[in-house]
Amino acid sequence: MADRGALERLLIKAYEQPDFSGSPVGEFEAYVNPSEITLSYEMEYDSAQGAGTTSSRMEFKKVKPGDMSLTFFLDGTGANGRPIDVQEKVEQFQTVTGYNGNIHRPNYLKVVWGTLQVKRCVLKSASIAYKLFKPDGVPLRAVITAGFTDSSDDQTRVALARDQSPDLTHVRLVKAGDNLPSLCFEIYGDPRLYLAVAAANRIDDFRNLVPGTRLFFPPLEK
Repeated sequence: MADRGALERLLIKAYEQPDFSGSPVGEFEAYVNPSEITLSYEMEYDSAQGAGTTSSRMEFKKVKPGDMSLTFFLDGTGANGRPIDVQEKVEQFQTVTGYNGNIHRPNYLKVVWGTLQVKRCVLKSASIAYKLFKPDGVPLRAVITAGFTDSSDDQTRVALARDQSPDLTHVRLVKAGDNLPSLCFEIYGDPRLYLAVAAANRIDDFRNLVPGTRLFFPPLEK
């Protein structure tokens, strides 16, 4: 059991898979936690306005990926009781959050701190300001200001959206007693589409659904 009196550090974990499966390929720990974390999100609407009108009806389109910004303070003087190699720590941050040649793109990231919800994201921008140097030019203090944006695999995004329109893909977790015809009636309004859903999910025995199985209900013509 974790020591509740211990100071939790903000941690960034890097993954190569878009669904964040497998073990992290790298980690960055902030020795001095950010004093502020800013989370922002934006709704997108269609504001088309009819001719001769003075206002428009804002038709909802989508929720854009959210952003998060935070600042890391790196201190190599030992003033905080834990001297570090500032340049080495900066390079660690760049390696964890930056380009990964194995996947030919930046790593997928999880940002974890205390009771905050785990943020699944990618690095959007970063700036590094060196504040103090030794006489030989070795940096002693630096500030990393980083911006992240949400990143979820397609299946997760569909599950989170929970859209109810039958012309969108739906995701359902099978519960005890569920059957395909009733689920098709709930989503499409037509239980006869169960064979198409079974084919889309490569289900051979649609009469015996396993609880906990994730099913996908794609847009189907009635």
